[in-house]
Amino acid sequence: MNYRHAFHAGNFADVLKHIALTRCLIHLKEKSAPFRVIDTHAGLGFYHLHSKEAERTGEWLSGIGRLLATELPPEIADLLSPYREAVDRVRSFHGDDVYPGSPEIARGLLRGEDRLILVEKHPEDARQAKENFAFDGRVKLLERDAYEALNAFLPPKERRGLVLIDPPYEERDEFDRVVEAVRQAYRKFSTGIYVIWYPLKAGLPVDAFYKAMVDTEIPKILRLEQWIRDERAGDGLAGSGLLIINPPWKLKDEMTGILTFLDKILGSGPGHKVRCDWLVPEKSK
Repeated sequence: MNYRHAFHAGNFADVLKHIALTRCLIHLKEKSAPFRVIDTHAGLGFYHLHSKEAERTGEWLSGIGRLLATELPPEIADLLSPYREAVDRVRSFHGDDVYPGSPEIARGLLRGEDRLILVEKHPEDARQAKENFAFDGRVKLLERDAYEALNAFLPPKERRGLVLIDPPYEERDEFDRVVEAVRQAYRKFSTGIYVIWYPLKAGLPVDAFYKAMVDTEIPKILRLEQWIRDERAGDGLAGSGLLIINPPWKLKDEMTGILTFLDKILGSGPGHKVRCDWLVPEKSK
């Protein structure tokens, strides 16, 4: 699968991923101790929705475009307010056609003592991202392989934090690499929150990915998934998912309501559905 983010910025998968990211970070901020965020596939940090790449697909129109045009129920508006504020903040500074990537969403939620590590392998994207975030001393950009960097920077000195693993799944073995990277990372930093994004479409080894994650024997893995259409109906991305290790204790209830709402406004074809369940429950004490 080829998932170049400039073509898909602001689509339904971004909406789900970034809402879940903001909810996790909001809960991390409930304690005063500092934390660190590591984004292993950072990308540029900002995306122009009227760029030639984004306009070629127009996916943002049925993602963030539709969400911004929808009146939210009060309970959903409250949960989505940190995400909406992140989008509004970027638009106010950079223009209404700009959408924040996960690095900017995370940066906007940092406190003074928190830190953000961005990892980007591609030289041109790394250079642009470095320029985009040079103004903020809390942010460090590394041009290197995502999985090597993850191994090098765990555990964080703060001993609290979140790791976002959001690869493009361009390589055939990417699911296997993710599983092995998570296995090694968890050994070094078992108390961190891990947010792992993956695509849902026909032909991808998602069931094998679930089994491999279960076989790691890592406990407490929450699964969030949204299909906007049946995966057998046409080409392209039918849905997306997140596996969240060590989710904040309120997150499952929050995301159940959010996913139900997103299904109503973003589901675009027969077979659209959502799921919020435990891939692996917490071990009994």
